Amino acid sequence: MNPAPAGVVVDLDDTIFPQSSYLYGASRAVGRAGAVLAGLDPVRLSRLVRRQLVAGSDRGGTIDRALGDYGLDADEATGLVPALVAAFTTYRPRRLPAYPGALTALAALAERFPVACLTDGNPVIQRAKLAATGLTGFFTAVVITDELGGRTHRKPHPSGLLHAAQALGADPADLVVIGDRPAKDTAVAASLGARSIRVCTGEYADVPDDPAATVVAADLPAAAALLIS
Repeated sequence: MNPAPAGVVVDLDDTIFPQSSYLYGASRAVGRAGAVLAGLDPVRLSRLVRRQLVAGSDRGGTIDRALGDYGLDADEATGLVPALVAAFTTYRPRRLPAYPGALTALAALAERFPVACLTDGNPVIQRAKLAATGLTGFFTAVVITDELGGRTHRKPHPSGLLHAAQALGADPADLVVIGDRPAKDTAVAASLGARSIRVCTGEYADVPDDPAATVVAADLPAAAALLIS
């Protein structure tokens, strides 16, 4: 991919590791908390939470809807939601598996370019994921957009990519952004004139390539190969 970028910015969820592996463990934590707090069936509740997550993992109100599907009335659910949300957000996986070849690809990128991770989400959760995947050492910088001003700063808001560019000492237009979601990763790159590689992995693997990325690759190793070949 010519010319070579001044730096590479990589998304986390469903780009480096399957987000579903984290969500599975977090939903089980919610199920266990529901059993302790209200005698709910932990297996049933965790399955209902996962069903909501499969429908869209970054939608709000996941636990509220799961409790409604369980059969709890509004007052019962309202009383439980804060504690169950806390169980979800404080879940700490010991290990999360990266996609095959992803860590080798990151190592190869880091040998050639300064690399930043740009990710959306609750900072407590995102840092737990980074720790569990053993990724931190690959990055010159980690930018969690919610730390810049809450959910409104999530991609495609340009503030995260601007911070990543500053941390890498590069002009945003000289970066390449690698990510799985056109509406977020490709769009934020386009907003600042950066190039992008869309990877077809995870929850959004089949969504249309809109906006269109500079290049589409099967996965992170394939994307890295385009940059270091």
